[in-house]
Amino acid sequence: MTLQSSVKNLFLAACVAVVVGLAWHLAFTQNAFAEEIAIAAASDLNFAIKDLIAEYEKATGNHVKLSLGSSGNFYAQIQNGAPFDLYFSADIGYPKKLEEAGLTVPGSLYRYAIGRIVLWTNHTSHRDVSKGLEGLRDSAVKKIAIANPKHAPYGRAAVAAMEHYKVYDAAKDRLVLGENISQAAQFIESGACDVGIIALSLALAPTMKAAGTYWEIPGEAHPPLEQGAAILKSSKEQKTAQQFVEFMRSTRGQEIMHRYGFTAPQ
Repeated sequence: MTLQSSVKNLFLAACVAVVVGLAWHLAFTQNAFAEEIAIAAASDLNFAIKDLIAEYEKATGNHVKLSLGSSGNFYAQIQNGAPFDLYFSADIGYPKKLEEAGLTVPGSLYRYAIGRIVLWTNHTSHRDVSKGLEGLRDSAVKKIAIANPKHAPYGRAAVAAMEHYKVYDAAKDRLVLGENISQAAQFIESGACDVGIIALSLALAPTMKAAGTYWEIPGEAHPPLEQGAAILKSSKEQKTAQQFVEFMRSTRGQEIMHRYGFTAPQ
């Protein structure tokens, strides 16, 4: 090997070492400065917000710790000091109450979507939901799943819709209450219940769409499901929380929300 070749090889090896070292440095720097926020989100957002989080994390390098549940339960937890940074409720009334109590960042409350509800059934039940809520009068429908209306906005909307169609009295003794709307959907998907009233956003998720069929309940049959979010004053990561909100409000974020049946607020 000539002296010139040796020098060339040493130079190339040095360049590779520099590039590898720089890559490790950049990776370490990104991780060192990555932020993490904790989000409490209503379970109707189950699939939509997971898609949002995946794209947000990829774009920013930040991390999101997600908790899904009923809006009312999260409201109570936040009142008692639960360490969340951002709260997405299926009922804007809950974050409004937190705002009035001085527990949110001033000006951070906003209406992020309008939700919809559907009558859903698993393909294996062989039920025809095209008749709408009138079909709940059928005594062959033994169990009807909804979210618990005491703390789940989608459960309250379900009760209001049944009352609108004057079928609530005929159906109430057959209701099975899920802790939240996702659990109600699981009851039907698993076959534990014959039919149920769930969020359109869940019915449009790939797994649910493949497993069953639905009838969309007209919006005039229940009070509008105005969904609201707010950044909590106790958050130590308010800037990162605001960054996530801005991503959700972006064109890409709204495309994801629309895919799951959410209507953008006017």
